Amino acid sequence: MKITSATFEKSAAAPQHYPQADLPEIAFAGRSNVGKSSLINTLVNRRHLVKTGSTPGKTRLINFFIINSEFCFVDLPGYGYAKVPASERKKWGSMVETYLQTRSTLKGVVLLQDIRRMPGGEEEELLDFLGHFRIPAIIVLTKADKLSKNKQIAQAKRIRQALDLEADETLCFSAKSRQGADSLWEMISRLLEPKLGVLEDR
Repeated sequence: MKITSATFEKSAAAPQHYPQADLPEIAFAGRSNVGKSSLINTLVNRRHLVKTGSTPGKTRLINFFIINSEFCFVDLPGYGYAKVPASERKKWGSMVETYLQTRSTLKGVVLLQDIRRMPGGEEEELLDFLGHFRIPAIIVLTKADKLSKNKQIAQAKRIRQALDLEADETLCFSAKSRQGADSLWEMISRLLEPKLGVLEDR
């Protein structure tokens, strides 16, 4: 995918603050510190489009980014960070569910899972939620460079079994080595079609 432009549009907490629904959107969801910011930055070849930090739970709003003036990436607040008050976690959950249920331009969700960890109830619930509302999901196993190739294969299999997924329903990804970046772009492109007939130059 040739990236000609990638710009931050705005942050929002409620539908009345979302950008106008003019462009197709791909949302990114996952546990706090799973590597969402690094993944998005890697995909768009920008180091600092999405702010990264060592403090989990930093993303507290829904952040919208316009890519190539043709579609949007949407960074959803991370979940599962224990040090965030329960009331705050509940508010984030409601914020994300509202976006997922109401955004007419949403074409799919990229769900990130740290390959070194087994999925928990949050991941299972989110996949059930997406399935209920017929929202396509791409499951990406991040930080793949932390494991050897053989361990990647074995751990990916365990994660698929835990989430009841098929062999082609997970993708190993590394922001450090760019492993899986091209394959992920191909999967995202399929979700954006037929709106985008311009996803050439990969």
